[in-house]
Amino acid sequence: MNSKLSGSEQFSVERFTDWKSFRDAVSGPKYKSWAFRGQSNENWPLFSSLSRYLHIHNVHPDAWSRQEERILRIFKRKAHLLLPRIPSANDNFEWLAMMQHHGAPTRLLDFSWSPFVAAFFALEQATTDAAVWAVFPPGLNNRPSRTINPDQDVTGDDIGPWVEGAFEKYFLVNNYDLAVIGEPHNMNQRLLAQSGTFVMPGVLNKPIERLIPADNVVKFVLATDLLRKNAMAELYAMNISNATLFPGLDGLARSLAYELEHHWAFDPTTMEKQSGYQ
Repeated sequence: MNSKLSGSEQFSVERFTDWKSFRDAVSGPKYKSWAFRGQSNENWPLFSSLSRYLHIHNVHPDAWSRQEERILRIFKRKAHLLLPRIPSANDNFEWLAMMQHHGAPTRLLDFSWSPFVAAFFALEQATTDAAVWAVFPPGLNNRPSRTINPDQDVTGDDIGPWVEGAFEKYFLVNNYDLAVIGEPHNMNQRLLAQSGTFVMPGVLNKPIERLIPADNVVKFVLATDLLRKNAMAELYAMNISNATLFPGLDGLARSLAYELEHHWAFDPTTMEKQSGYQ
């Protein structure tokens, strides 16, 4: 397996310099059933945290499957000491979702059914042009069949990581250029708060956008300098913030950063008073 991480731009790219145009585009019927992911740098491909970690720290590709299985096994053996409820031992999808929730490197990529949640994650800490990626789920899971090797066709139902044994057979081996989307049966608070879902790739050395048919992927590039201020203010008014997206004290604390940019009586960035306030 080639360990080099590489991207490609064979998909549609749409660029926006004002918030209203982006909001109108993603609110229309065309993207009604799509899933979205925000990234604070438009140049970042859609690699999972596991892909990035293995590459950055020079883990040999021949060890990737073994090491991924190892950290999953370690988490299963130890997490029960800290959990009120333990997932089924065979439900690797729920275990991976839990690992992702608590910061472990996994092959899952967080997406949201809300383009505005994705826009928040794209813009909150962006200092360069950001991106909101969109994928069309029927283009991933619901194709009638797909060929994963010369003599084997499978359906979306066969390879879903929610199917017992599918993770080991189609994903852990890192042999199949495919990606699926979905959520574990038992969802956690963060998935609910973020209208969240996951995309899982079949290989770790290619970004998600290279594993999905090009007409099922769109990258919306957001000109951060031109639209972030209006976007963040509107998202704040929509009650989309770290406090709501990350239930608990940590989310509340993280949400205070944006409060430095916001005040009901004046604009802290320009010192202009809000209408009606002296």
